[in-house]
Amino acid sequence: MNPVDIIDLCSFPFVKNKVHKLPYAFVKRRVVLPVDEKGGKLILAIGDLLDLEAIEEVRCITGMEVEELLVERGALEEAIEKCYHQKEDEASHVIAQLQLEKETIFDVDEASYDLLERETASPVIRMLNVILIEAIQQGASDIHFEPMEQGLGVRYRIDGVLHMRHAPTKEYLQPLTTRIKVMASLDIAESRLPQDGRMKLKMGGRQIDFRVSTVPVAFGERIVLRILDKSNVLLGLGKLGMPQHVFEEFNRQIHFSEGIVLVTGPTGSGKTTTLYSALAELNSAEINIMTIEDPIEYKLQGMAQIGVNPKIQLNFATGLRHILRQDPDVIMVGEIRDKETGDISIQASLTGHLVLSTLHTNDAPSALTRLVDMGAEPYLLSSSVLAVLAQRLVRCICPHCKIAYEPTERELSELQLMPEDLQNGVLFRGSGCAHCFDSGYKGRHGIYELMVMTSSVKRQLLKSADATALHKEATQEGMTSLRQSGAQLARLGVTTSAEVFRATRG
Repeated sequence: MNPVDIIDLCSFPFVKNKVHKLPYAFVKRRVVLPVDEKGGKLILAIGDLLDLEAIEEVRCITGMEVEELLVERGALEEAIEKCYHQKEDEASHVIAQLQLEKETIFDVDEASYDLLERETASPVIRMLNVILIEAIQQGASDIHFEPMEQGLGVRYRIDGVLHMRHAPTKEYLQPLTTRIKVMASLDIAESRLPQDGRMKLKMGGRQIDFRVSTVPVAFGERIVLRILDKSNVLLGLGKLGMPQHVFEEFNRQIHFSEGIVLVTGPTGSGKTTTLYSALAELNSAEINIMTIEDPIEYKLQGMAQIGVNPKIQLNFATGLRHILRQDPDVIMVGEIRDKETGDISIQASLTGHLVLSTLHTNDAPSALTRLVDMGAEPYLLSSSVLAVLAQRLVRCICPHCKIAYEPTERELSELQLMPEDLQNGVLFRGSGCAHCFDSGYKGRHGIYELMVMTSSVKRQLLKSADATALHKEATQEGMTSLRQSGAQLARLGVTTSAEVFRATRG
């Protein structure tokens, strides 16, 4: 077969149907991939036609004549990963088969390996592997292992919503729990107290970190794995999907040399990603960036990151106090949780540092109210806080099953839209299909509310820290609310009105 400049290997039968003619470890090492079979010959995608040794090894292993297909190395490596990823329903089949086989359950092995490369006879390890692979392939952010009276429930959080996936029988509950605890270096003898740990695995060569949390519940230990897949994180303010006016203003605020910029929202709303993106924007050889986090989720080049450790009394306040002696230009504090951390952050901003941090509040104006409740003085906040960004994540409509419909008057009223604002008088939703697991949604998009500390907002803060009054003042100064930001996405067909109502308050 003649070499071609651009070849779509994913359209070849063996890649499409995930046919494995050779072991994963071999194709990964040799960078070759059987993609088809024609006339008794094996079509072998290869990056180097002069690698005669690899071609001869393939002939010996398969016992077939080989016809070479020259392919660009990057495309070939990508096709190898796609070919050896498990099929969509393979986890369910493997779990069902393991439970039918009734093999002896045992758990011995080291913790770090490549999920795609591993071959093992242990049912527990095989079961955990297929669950982890399936969750990563489906883009889950968390895996929940929930002990129940009759067995074990396994749920994945995909795009912020939990989906029930598997229900292994009761005999797998304890071995799976033990296996995860061994991998996360937790105490397997302690089942009465909550524990936290981390583990690292590889999948197709890329490293994936897991944050592990266990708590004792009625029928055993409940375990939640937070998946930290660096390849899925888009760092960079321009990649977050902010409206242009919000992006430009937020980018301007983080480039001031001193002051506090806050990002607020509930757990899982993307605050950390926004802060990391801001740090990536600021990162350069000319400035010293230091962070204190709980925990360090992603390690970034060119900056010093400190992890909170309560066991040795290293909390946000203590770490922040020591960071100030390290001559920083930019400081990122994972979260302002108490008066002491808030006071040190304010003092740091007033002495020539840019401080980035997060708070858990419902909207941007409430952040100031929360800080005042913690004991911060309003006059100090008006001098130090530059801007507050509130954000949420809404699910995007699945492009494969997107349909149009005519909204009701009440729906439009709650979105603060008029019929003439819509494209052809319609909104959109997903009907549900195999691509989105019948949810109608695939992927997520941010909605944002940016409150800049203008002179009128500062005057209102000094007069009263009431969140409603601050919100009214900020709106008059041009702030777009979370509901309005979401309504624009619904109008453009990115998300649904139901998602906007779920993520925002009225």
